Amino acid sequence: MSAISEILHALKTELPSNVTLVAVSKFHPAEAVMEAYDAGQRVFGESRPQELQAKAAALPKDIRWHFIGHLQTNKLKMVLPYVSLVESVDSEHLLAAIDGWAATHERIIDVLLEMHIAAEDTKQGFAREEILDVLHHAAEGKYRNVRILGLMGMATLTDDEAVIRSDFSKLIAMRDEIRSDKGLAGGLPENFGLLSFGMTHDYKIAVVMGADIVRIGTLIFGQRI
Repeated sequence: MSAISEILHALKTELPSNVTLVAVSKFHPAEAVMEAYDAGQRVFGESRPQELQAKAAALPKDIRWHFIGHLQTNKLKMVLPYVSLVESVDSEHLLAAIDGWAATHERIIDVLLEMHIAAEDTKQGFAREEILDVLHHAAEGKYRNVRILGLMGMATLTDDEAVIRSDFSKLIAMRDEIRSDKGLAGGLPENFGLLSFGMTHDYKIAVVMGADIVRIGTLIFGQRI
């Protein structure tokens, strides 16, 4: 059994059955993805459009790709034909572009809205008020070819568990606020509420706090090449 297989087996034993593990394969070769695939992993995360497009063409078609990086609107054609979920919608401009592409191609694209919850200004994402604006527009029927399934966020990169928990709590509170607002909830899918948070250094905290999706790369594949 390879190191990748051993780690995946340990993770799947550790993670609750209702938590989706996204194996973050960005910057790692297709051969490493196939090792994980042969170990039973089917959900992988990529952050570069060209890399995703190349891997999707070369690797098994039953892989469910999640796009987890900043997506430029001129790269949609490299991403949207292949993904099952865009986790990183970080602007209304991008959401509108995805909706337009999906309408043209007679598709419905599943997305998460990325919320800025960390202390670092360099991280992408909506502010709380911006998310509410987007969802009001969605409730009014503005976006008919995207399905907003929930929220994604990245905590501050720190070893301070209190800071990480505080960051994650913002995401949970936002989800709960949206669900409690009947005007907003009425315009969203019935299963709205997916939360994607937690990576290699903080996924254990995320699982305890109720993450539905965790995105783990370095632990599985090692350092980026």
